[in-house]
Amino acid sequence: MIKMYGIKNCDTIKKAQKFLITRGVEFEFIDFRQTPISKKTLQSFIDVVGWDKIINKRSTTYRNFSDEEKQNISLSLTLKNPTLIKRPVLVTADDIEVGFSEKLYQRFV
Repeated sequence: MIKMYGIKNCDTIKKAQKFLITRGVEFEFIDFRQTPISKKTLQSFIDVVGWDKIINKRSTTYRNFSDEEKQNISLSLTLKNPTLIKRPVLVTADDIEVGFSEKLYQRFV
């Protein structure tokens, strides 16, 4: 089963969901705000794709951080501020993909 992590009101999440739904791809959506992810889950994302891909440097949350905070992004800081996580995070049995592009998602169809 595919799991999609994100925030329900995110435009990129909506695009990714629409893409999968219109192609009949089943997935489970997990909203970071309603069901906070665990430290173990976040660490698994980082282990596969790395911090650079996980952190959304365009987010308001990130931009409002001090330079020191930006240099010291940690698991606990990210768990307290889930909007730091780039969306969507798509988890399959074999891989983790961050962000949305139709080209990237074609392999799930």
